Amino acid sequence: MAMNLRLRPEAAAALKAESERTGLSQQEILRRAVDEHLGLVPRDTQQRLPDWVIPAAEPYRRVEPSLVLPDGMTVVELIDRGEDRF
Repeated sequence: MAMNLRLRPEAAAALKAESERTGLSQQEILRRAVDEHLGLVPRDTQQRLPDWVIPAAEPYRRVEPSLVLPDGMTVVELIDRGEDRF
């Protein structure tokens, strides 16, 4: 189920900081919190990741764009290379 969630500014900042600290997505942190709050999973299982999950080597970080397109140019025009089509 998809939904919109409006957080207080301090909660949003804390969620972002936790995401950066743990390398987990903000959605995953919220999913785990809801599951735990509703008693859908035992508390101790929330902290462990499955053996097949490899944690991110680097936490989430904001990336500034390194390419700025000229006015009027779209990404579609940039990647549309009709002459290369089969």
